[in-house]
Amino acid sequence: MLSAAPTSRRVLPPTARSPDRGPAPAPEAIRTGGGSGRDAFFDNAKYLAIVLVAMGHSWEPLTGQSRTAGALYMTVYAFHMPAFIVISGYFSRGFDLRPDRLRRLVTGIVVPYVVFETAYTLFARRAVPDPDMPVSLLDPWYLTWFLAALFVWRLTTPLWRIVRWPVPPALAVAVLASVSPEIGHDLDMQRLLQFLPFFVLGLNLRPEHFALLRRRGVRIAAAPVFACALAVAYWAVPRMTATWFYHRESAQELGAPWWAGVVMTLALFGCSLVLVACFLAWVPARRTWFTVLGAGTLYGYLLHGFLTKGARFAGWFEDHPWLHSPPGEIVVSLTAAAVVTALCTPPVRRALRCVVEPRMAWAFRKEPAGR
Repeated sequence: MLSAAPTSRRVLPPTARSPDRGPAPAPEAIRTGGGSGRDAFFDNAKYLAIVLVAMGHSWEPLTGQSRTAGALYMTVYAFHMPAFIVISGYFSRGFDLRPDRLRRLVTGIVVPYVVFETAYTLFARRAVPDPDMPVSLLDPWYLTWFLAALFVWRLTTPLWRIVRWPVPPALAVAVLASVSPEIGHDLDMQRLLQFLPFFVLGLNLRPEHFALLRRRGVRIAAAPVFACALAVAYWAVPRMTATWFYHRESAQELGAPWWAGVVMTLALFGCSLVLVACFLAWVPARRTWFTVLGAGTLYGYLLHGFLTKGARFAGWFEDHPWLHSPPGEIVVSLTAAAVVTALCTPPVRRALRCVVEPRMAWAFRKEPAGR
């Protein structure tokens, strides 16, 4: 979700609710204890993923002077947004065009998108500074692209649910987008289309698929897989641009031949799925101290960008060269993790619920009795 490319105009699913909110419950292997109706496994996954998003954003200014930071950055970017999107798709399985679900789509995605797209634009006007930057809901800035994409993906859910084998067509759409520079950038359409297969895959997952990842053998195998991924990323840092992982542009816009878009889209889809599986294999299924924070990842996702971009615009990384040293990189990483953790806490949720998860009963017609 949640994440964001350095120059682009980026939701985690606000909740991981019980079956009355859509998807069926997870099997016992990944069910939470207690009566909260939430799933500890997915809350843990969302929290850990948002920490990686924040850390990845904080590493971006460090990648130019540190090959290690560049390798970590590339590895995390290979799977953190795909993980969020797969989980978002999983929890969209029950979405249809019922009035109550459409209301939640408006209050949980459309309203935060309008609020934060406006807020980020006003912030950028002063921080960049760019006083003439227009407020445009068709041109998502930084983090808000994911809200726009999730809105469209969810609206298309009924279509994908009736297709017998939906992932191959979705992957074909992503491949075609990667070789089509004429698509343009309204609603960050390249990302919307290139990340689509992960959402469609999530729509078709079942609880038992996640239970398979809890097997001991899978969890053990995840360690060497991540080690290999880091080694490959370290090798690739001076040889390849991380922009491929943003899925923000076509191959031609990146200065590559059209066929590179086909190859890279398919290769990155496969690599990302493997790393997402390894990441989820390591997510604890039991309740932990951070499980409660999983319900607030939308807040952490939307808010941490102000601090990340603020630090960049203020020139902190240029004014403090020691941040580019190994101890400095550790400090930056821990600070990012601590900040996004604080932004996911219940007090922040209570303070900002009116703009992130508003009820807005006044804005909707009452459903007829008996429906």
